[in-house]
Amino acid sequence: MFASVLLLASWLAFPAVASKAGSFSDGGDTAVSAMMMFVGNKDKVYIMDKAEGNAAQVDDHPAWGAVWDFNTHQTQVMDIRTNVFCASGMHLPNGSYVTFGGNGAVSPGGNIGSVPNGEGAASYDATYKDYDGSKAIRVLNPCTDSDDFTSSNCQWFDNPDVLSMQKKRWYSAAEPLGDGSVALIGGFVNGGYINRNTPNTDPEFEGGAAEPTYEFYPANGRSATVMQFMIKTSGLNAYAHTYLMPSGNMLVQANISTMLWNPETNTETDLPDMPGGVVRVYPASGAVAMLPLTPANNYTPTVLFCGGSDMPDHLWGNYSFPNTDTWLYPASKDCQRLTPEPLDGSAPVYVQDDDMIEGRTMGQFITLPDGKMLVVNGGLNGTAGYATNTGTTFSYNQMPYGMSLASGPVGTPALYDPNAPAGSRWSNAGFQTSNIARLYHSSAILLPDASVLIAGSNPNVDVNLTTYFPTTYQAEIFYPDYFSATTRPVPSGIPSNLTYGGTPFDITVPASSYSGSSNDAADNTTVVVVRPGWTTHGMNMGQRYLQLNNTYTVNSDGSLTLHTAQMPPNPNIFQPGPAMLFVVVNGIPSNATFVIIGSGNIETQPVAAASVLPESVRLSGASGSGSSGSDPAQVSSGGISHTAVIVGTVVAGIILLGVIGALISVCAARRRREKAQKNASSYAMRNAPGGAGALGAVYGAGSSKDVRSSDSSTFSMQRDYNNSQQWAGSTAHLNGGDSGRLSPYQDAPPYLEDSRGPHGMSMELDPYAAQSRMSTSQPNGSRY
Repeated sequence: MFASVLLLASWLAFPAVASKAGSFSDGGDTAVSAMMMFVGNKDKVYIMDKAEGNAAQVDDHPAWGAVWDFNTHQTQVMDIRTNVFCASGMHLPNGSYVTFGGNGAVSPGGNIGSVPNGEGAASYDATYKDYDGSKAIRVLNPCTDSDDFTSSNCQWFDNPDVLSMQKKRWYSAAEPLGDGSVALIGGFVNGGYINRNTPNTDPEFEGGAAEPTYEFYPANGRSATVMQFMIKTSGLNAYAHTYLMPSGNMLVQANISTMLWNPETNTETDLPDMPGGVVRVYPASGAVAMLPLTPANNYTPTVLFCGGSDMPDHLWGNYSFPNTDTWLYPASKDCQRLTPEPLDGSAPVYVQDDDMIEGRTMGQFITLPDGKMLVVNGGLNGTAGYATNTGTTFSYNQMPYGMSLASGPVGTPALYDPNAPAGSRWSNAGFQTSNIARLYHSSAILLPDASVLIAGSNPNVDVNLTTYFPTTYQAEIFYPDYFSATTRPVPSGIPSNLTYGGTPFDITVPASSYSGSSNDAADNTTVVVVRPGWTTHGMNMGQRYLQLNNTYTVNSDGSLTLHTAQMPPNPNIFQPGPAMLFVVVNGIPSNATFVIIGSGNIETQPVAAASVLPESVRLSGASGSGSSGSDPAQVSSGGISHTAVIVGTVVAGIILLGVIGALISVCAARRRREKAQKNASSYAMRNAPGGAGALGAVYGAGSSKDVRSSDSSTFSMQRDYNNSQQWAGSTAHLNGGDSGRLSPYQDAPPYLEDSRGPHGMSMELDPYAAQSRMSTSQPNGSRY
């Protein structure tokens, strides 16, 4: 047995490291289905789900919030009081996160909660104990392993009586401005599949279901105002694609229309329509992202739109369901680039790019530290959303994929290289294929070690564990091709705060971080700032990548000194707030260092002159001392290097019999550990009533309705509000882990029907029908 363990150790020493590249690994159980995620800090990823019947419980009701530990892959539930279903979200300048809007309170089966509000939804449900989230503004101060998660300072502040938007917003867009405030655009009030009636006789309000306005957070006295673009794009403008430009204007794209919008004057400038009539917004749900901002392109934003659907307008149907069997309609593979503000002053135009390898709906771009862009998740056919029928399939028992309106899950990631020659920008060579369907309500995000967390999928109105595409709690981690390297850069000297312009700083990269010529390594080193964003519905709101300018000095010991510029002196290029800084040597990224960009406050950001850098200094004969696996020649472009494959295969074959005994022992020990972890006590996670919790520092414990009601102006973000703004490290971790499931939730009836007959995604009152059937005499329900 001892010999077997030695053989196992020798096998793991090299090939196991290389074998990660292009592969998936188990990411653990997320406890709630990951409809939404964001990276809070080096330790934690925060996860949100719609209010539904998850077996995991918190405060005597199903949980729809959780925190996942990067170091242990264990999950702890968190209490979120309002229904966060299809909300939007964004970072704040000090490193906190805010989630906006959602849906009314729901009961089992996604039906209206037990306390109707007289407006086609409910204010509360006695079974799920969820409150109306349609105006909610939820604030979280991310905590690290070293913080006390029982403290209200580590919990969600979620109380619309204290902090809320001016309008109800479901599927709204959120985009930060250069001062760190957030523009909130459009959304639904009620509705479902798409946000329109048929025929579309009221494109502005859709009988009360549409919200055509925009507002700001914090409001600072500004009222919600109609955006004409939301009327123009009526029906297909949920989760509009929004990107702030260097000028302060904002690119907004929805339906097949595009514009530049001035947030200060509400001026709209039309840009060309999307070629081919391809819809990219929800529920077509194309993969959309900004290309990397670099010194080479003078930090000029270009946005890439891929996939989605070119279904003719009449097939989209209305709020209830599509007019066709969408799962039979192929998703688009078309890609288009748009540079909204060309440096030469020419008119913006869409430019045809390479087609994707396959068509995708609900595909999602993850920008990697090496400047390439990974697409994960999605399906070959159909759209996002769910329904119990369509305009051509009239009953649920004829729906071939349950409530899913998509089919053909795409389990193989694809890599897009924006700098490759046209015709060769896409590849998936060497990538494994996941066997977990990631369709509607899936999510993905870049992690601090430059791997990608993938989770979620739940094309169901409520938890359903037995349908064709079930509610999914299993997370995966995908390892891009640079994980074939056996050495990662280990930089030092990175500051915790970056400014807009100002004095440059030096980063040291030791010789042990790379192999080969020091001059070559220095020439192939970049310092990049990546904001992974707030992810939901195939989008990463706020995701950006910016390469800092740098020069270098090669030292005699083979170390590199990187003379690094501060951020470009324009906050509109990369808005203030948290980000991850990577040093990339020969295409291999370091682990991330978390930094705060800007002042940490919502304010006009201080700007200094652009950093002035010294000339680079080379030194012949200097070289790195890292293992040869860090040499770019041994890192393949699509996964494992051929040498690693051969060596790993031969060694594995020789020692296979010896490994078996060791694996049996390891698995037995692991089962014992998992059993112990499942029986471990969990932290109690509660949000104190009133003004306690995350906003205690602003309002003081016990504050509630007497502060102010329903106006985001009440919240003025302070720099010192986030006590984890330095994102300090710790070796501690959450206790408890996966505490095990309660008895399985009983699946909702396969054919959902009420007084309206079979109905679609929202399971809410038909906003176009008379509301006289809805009792308005019931009590309003207790508020909190």
